Amino acid sequence: MDLTLALVIGVVVVALAFDYTNGFHDAANAIATSVSTRALTPRAALFMAAAMNFIGAHLGTQVAQTVGKGIIDAPDGSHGLVIVASALIGAIAWNLITWYFGLPSSSSHALIGGLVGAALASASVVHWDGVVEKVVIPMVLSPLVGFTLAAVIMIAIYWIFRHAQPGKTNRGFRYAQTVSAAAMALGHGLQDAQKTMGVIFLALVVGGFASPGDDIPQWVILAAAGAISLGTYAGGWRIMRTLGRRIIALDPPQGFAAESAAATVLYVAAIGFGAPISTTHTITSAIMGVGATKRLSAVRWGVAGNIVTAWILTIPAAAAVAAVSYFIFHAIIE
Repeated sequence: MDLTLALVIGVVVVALAFDYTNGFHDAANAIATSVSTRALTPRAALFMAAAMNFIGAHLGTQVAQTVGKGIIDAPDGSHGLVIVASALIGAIAWNLITWYFGLPSSSSHALIGGLVGAALASASVVHWDGVVEKVVIPMVLSPLVGFTLAAVIMIAIYWIFRHAQPGKTNRGFRYAQTVSAAAMALGHGLQDAQKTMGVIFLALVVGGFASPGDDIPQWVILAAAGAISLGTYAGGWRIMRTLGRRIIALDPPQGFAAESAAATVLYVAAIGFGAPISTTHTITSAIMGVGATKRLSAVRWGVAGNIVTAWILTIPAAAAVAAVSYFIFHAIIE
């Protein structure tokens, strides 16, 4: 086995490991609200989220094309594969750090940060226009849209059900949350599994096993879908507690509003723009949005501040780890 083939296999394995960590890190995105309102049991919610993640991963490749072709240009051969591997190490490291502390940071932005950091360390080309247009602008807009849309949906629910009995309304929205949580999980698969597909495709192109104009191979789609689904089923209980209870104590109508708003933003970003937005940012801001409609003090803004700090640190922190990883790998392999 030559070095290039060995590195391609190694990068694919590491990419799928990242996909798995993405699943257990971001499992809370889809189901924390449903579990916290007791609309679903934790195990049933995880099974449903894993299944919908797998299905969502097959609904398109626009985001994968953006990640695989629109962020960096890695040189062909072993040097380029070292860059891709370093990017993945940076993303995995940040995922594990934030998971340990229970902070719902973005696996998507960790991956983008890893790609940029490894590319800069290796003096490779970074498509800054693509980073700004497809990453930075959506990174800023998606939480704002998620917050606003969730608040609008919540206000509409308050108005429509203003004369309804609270107990009957809550029971109805517990059933509705099964649908909204499934929609959120589908959007998570549509967004996040595609990012791993993009990185694997980038490795195949760099290794000479695919051309830039090729479609994403079916085995890549199946592998990425399977890895993120398994990771989701493994669960992310630390982050689930943060999203489900520590930001605001949710009731079923609030959970439904947050999930519906977040899922809508994910679909529009992926299918309409091919933008790799953060499912974490979107659902977290949506939860804040529904909480703010009740009263501003209902949101635990101290917890929200810690989360926003993690958001800001994600890209530079993952980039720094990726850069260090590149120098280490470069010294060992090349």
